Amino acid sequence: MDGVEIRASTEGRHAEVLSGDALELLAKLHREFDGRRRELLERRVERQAELDAGGTLDFLESTRQVREGDWVVRPAPPDLQDRRTEITGPTSAKMVINALNSGAAGFMADFEDANSPTWDNMVGGQANLYDAIRGTLGHTPEDGKEYALDEETATLLVRPRGWHLTERHVLVDGAPVSGGIFDFALYLFHNGHELLDRGSGPFFYLPKMESHLEARLWNDVFSAAEDHVGLERGSARATVLIETLPAAFEMDEILYELREHSAGLNAGRWDYIFSAIKRFRERPDFVLPDRSEVTMTVPFMRAYTELLVKTCHRRGAHAMGGMSAVIPSRSDEQAAERAREAVRTDKEREAAAGFDGTWIAHPDSVGPAREEFDKVLGERPNQLDSARDDVSVAPADLLAIPATEGDITEEGLRNNVNVGIQYISSWLRGNGAAGIYGLMEDAATAEISRSQVWQWIRHQAQLADGRTVTPELVGELATEELERIRSEIGDDEWFEREGRTKESRELFEAVALSGNDEFVEFLTLPAYERLEQLH
Repeated sequence: MDGVEIRASTEGRHAEVLSGDALELLAKLHREFDGRRRELLERRVERQAELDAGGTLDFLESTRQVREGDWVVRPAPPDLQDRRTEITGPTSAKMVINALNSGAAGFMADFEDANSPTWDNMVGGQANLYDAIRGTLGHTPEDGKEYALDEETATLLVRPRGWHLTERHVLVDGAPVSGGIFDFALYLFHNGHELLDRGSGPFFYLPKMESHLEARLWNDVFSAAEDHVGLERGSARATVLIETLPAAFEMDEILYELREHSAGLNAGRWDYIFSAIKRFRERPDFVLPDRSEVTMTVPFMRAYTELLVKTCHRRGAHAMGGMSAVIPSRSDEQAAERAREAVRTDKEREAAAGFDGTWIAHPDSVGPAREEFDKVLGERPNQLDSARDDVSVAPADLLAIPATEGDITEEGLRNNVNVGIQYISSWLRGNGAAGIYGLMEDAATAEISRSQVWQWIRHQAQLADGRTVTPELVGELATEELERIRSEIGDDEWFEREGRTKESRELFEAVALSGNDEFVEFLTLPAYERLEQLH
């Protein structure tokens, strides 16, 4: 197409995904909306400068009328009425089949944090979803085991990349396109009509937003795309992840901007912790303890989730709970039961708080999660009638980060270094969902890990044993932890990984040890540059 350049393979299934008509929609959306996207990203920079200079966050006076107004979002379509369990994962064929067959109500196919954005992953993932929707997706790995879709499968939702990420392999008029628009446009173009014909619809999760203006941009993108492909306005539906601290102050406004396309809000809790560190990184009183201490019951996390449920239900929208990332063991029944109990405890709390559904990362967690929501919901599809009139959340409650109790320990520092480096290594090898020490980790884990190390160095935090966290100490622990990893995985796999491990350590240290320098907004930005060189 005129003005469209693809700097990667367009053979085989890639050619089907990147058809001329699909690229026409992509180019149209880029030309119409990319300027606004870049302006909104610049506004994030300006807002951060205000916070660094001593500013704070508050509910917006300019949108008071929206918060106090009497309005509701468009009712959810039938496929999104009962969402008590949703499983998440990347778009590889095996993952898509297992997730759709898992027994969960929904499957969020992830082009974002659980997906390393190699060209094959992004375009091949689109082909896998195309086939899954039509019931033709199959997979036969080297061991000969065949994977096929069941007759009844979970409702499919798709998470495109956030506004900050680009797809460097596709240029329109010489500029890289938005990764989010790339993911959204290709999926909607190829599958929008097919999904509606099958009684479902094009459903999405939207990540990393920081303001209602960013939600307005997505709403306009949805409307323009629907008009272009001949879909009725409101056919596409979006659940927004509230996973940044600024967005927590604009939940009403975000729902309002997307109201004809809205499917609710989700408590994206791991990235929310990362955002709390990032946005108030210059405040020594905002230094958090070990991330294992930052549970959903600490004051600022509890306030955020309670406000999310109350806001959603007041507006007739679903409130979705956060991720339970445990991986129940299939070889150790006692360990498996401990994992299932951890899921039950987490989901019991969410169901009691009024959430309409929740996330899990592994098929074996579907049952325990569903049991807890079944106890509360019974035969009801959701609990939108739970108004939570008892909840009153002020700005000070959302910002009660200094009230988080707990220590900074050597064990916590080691864990951040170990898991951060291991995850980056996996990501650079093309795998964005990595099982590490019994948890399914994605990019949010690495972001929390490296931002905590940065914060502790920045503010000369002390470990519980009195030592100060310094770059030198982190470097020593990194060397020890890499030796530990080597002993755990064995020399054969270590030597296979060795190059990636060296690069992942360098990348982790580049974004974690610069406590006296500028904070890198997202680890995935410099990591994407490395990824392109490796693939």
